[in-house]
Amino acid sequence: MTRKKPSITTKAGDRGTTRLFSGEEVPKHASRVEALGAVDETVSILGVARAAAQRIETRDAIRQVQKDLFAVGSEIATSLEALDLLSRRVDDAMLAALDARRDALEAATPWPQGFIVPGANPASAHLDHARSVARRLERRVARLVDEGLVANRTLVVWLNRLSDFLWLLARSEEERPDLLD
Repeated sequence: MTRKKPSITTKAGDRGTTRLFSGEEVPKHASRVEALGAVDETVSILGVARAAAQRIETRDAIRQVQKDLFAVGSEIATSLEALDLLSRRVDDAMLAALDARRDALEAATPWPQGFIVPGANPASAHLDHARSVARRLERRVARLVDEGLVANRTLVVWLNRLSDFLWLLARSEEERPDLLD
């Protein structure tokens, strides 16, 4: 028996709604869906940054962040009552791993002597773009926590540290940063 290939077009969203991972139907303009869009955008722009990165260490670091963001997205897309459906959540161990990678990168990256103007090269420019999108994602998730739709405050902390990590990754890809005159 041959299985029919699924279609990318389900038509379920034609009414202006979408389904969360946990099954609830919500408007596409809901706060949770806005945050999921920011996750998707962050993962996508990180893919562009990874494709442009010159250093294998940077490409590997970006891929790990992309994988971690899938856990972030899954948690955002799941109601509080259904969190047991998730095989992975943002927790202290995930935060500690990001902190360790950030600390190692910070120790190995020279500190610029001024304000950075993004665009020294394609990889650093894309990483700076990803950092700004990740900041928007952080704001969206902070709103979800305030609204009581997400209870895991570690998500906000992890996203705050992520933007610091992405800034450092951008600097590590630059031979010489473009400093504000």
